[in-house]
Amino acid sequence: MRMIFLGPPGAGKGTQAVKLASKYGIAHISTGDMLRYHVKNGTDLGEKAKAYMDSGRLVPDDLIIEMVKERLEEEDAKRGFILDGFPRTVNQAEALEVLLKSKDITLDAVVLFDVDEETLVRRLSGRRICPNCNAIYNVHNSDYPEDGRCKRCGNGLIQRDDDRPEVVRRRLKVYEEETAPLLDYYRNKGSLISVDASSESDAVLYAIVSLYGGKDDSN
Repeated sequence: MRMIFLGPPGAGKGTQAVKLASKYGIAHISTGDMLRYHVKNGTDLGEKAKAYMDSGRLVPDDLIIEMVKERLEEEDAKRGFILDGFPRTVNQAEALEVLLKSKDITLDAVVLFDVDEETLVRRLSGRRICPNCNAIYNVHNSDYPEDGRCKRCGNGLIQRDDDRPEVVRRRLKVYEEETAPLLDYYRNKGSLISVDASSESDAVLYAIVSLYGGKDDSN
């Protein structure tokens, strides 16, 4: 399985990527995770990226692509991978295509997590985090603590500023404007497939597995 997951904030890309990576024993590749790994471990790429991050600048595409290149050479990625939220621009997509061709890798699909705006606003604005241990909850879930305190450490839960409804709507607007060319890029190549991600059930997972031909390599 070699796929790219695209979709707006709150669509569930990361959740499903983790499940599928575990199911198939493949790599879940997130640019955020890669950046944190390289910066934390002080790698050469991490030091270069940190210099940009510390000055408030975006990490250049060539650095991100180099991180992806290194990650694809790891053992789990050789068995397959899911790129979670990357690429984000047409330039990144073109650079990724060159990289994959150099490794003779063909994508199975580019999966767009399709969710309506109101569902996304409800999901994201319902999130609460523990400022002490970073545990995440959602007021709309049945397991949300009635007293509004973290089940792990007992600290009071808070809502992040960027999870407030008005901010969420702005984030979604920016996402739509910035990613429209990228979606057209993959749509024109015939690679883009949409899945209904409005449900948070395993129906989304099954829909993605079906794109892979119903294979089950977990055994």
